[in-house]
Order: sequence, then structure tokens, then C-alpha cells
Amino acid sequence: MNTLSSHVLDTTLGKPAKGIALTLTLPDGSTLSGETDNDGRFKNWGLVDDSGFPAGIYNLRFHCKSYLIETHGSSFYPHIDITFELTENGGHYHVPLLISPFGFSSYRGS
Repeated sequence: MNTLSSHVLDTTLGKPAKGIALTLTLPDGSTLSGETDNDGRFKNWGLVDDSGFPAGIYNLRFHCKSYLIETHGSSFYPHIDITFELTENGGHYHVPLLISPFGFSSYRGS
């Protein structure tokens, strides 16, 4: 079974990024959405059953423009897309995002 979580950190402030909207596009083209909590985290995708995410290619969009403008006064990125692949029975996947008004990075977390 595959599970998925994310965490957004503002590297300029050294703090979690609260209130960033997320859109996850599944391999079949359907989408799920959510928003980071006070600690910049999100994991409750609201799947209909407990079977987790199937193997396939996913796209996770972080809608960061409004957060960056509100927090820093400017944003070069209206959104950031991270495309990744889940394998069959890959376990837990964690996709963190480190952001600033003019840069970002990501990696496979744990």
C-alpha cells in the first residue's frame, strides 16, 4: 500500500509554510486537493477506501503565489509542480518542498 504526505518549509523565514493549497493529479487524471496546516504539512487526501495510492505517475502542484506575496511581497513562481512515480507497494512517500520567493527544491523524504 502506498501513502503520501507533504511538507512545505519557507527557507527565507526558516518556518513552515501554512495555508498553501495543493492539487494532486493521479495517474487516471482525477485530482485531489488540500491545504498545508499550521506546521506546513498535509497528508489527509480523503481517499474513498483504505487501499492507498496505486502505482503510477503523479503530479503534485503547490499553489504558492499568494503565500509568497503575502509573506514576502513577491513571487517568481505562481505554482510549483513536482512530478514523481509511485511503485507498487512502495510504502510511504513524502514529498517536501523548500520555498523562497525566488527558488525552490524538493526531494523524496521519509
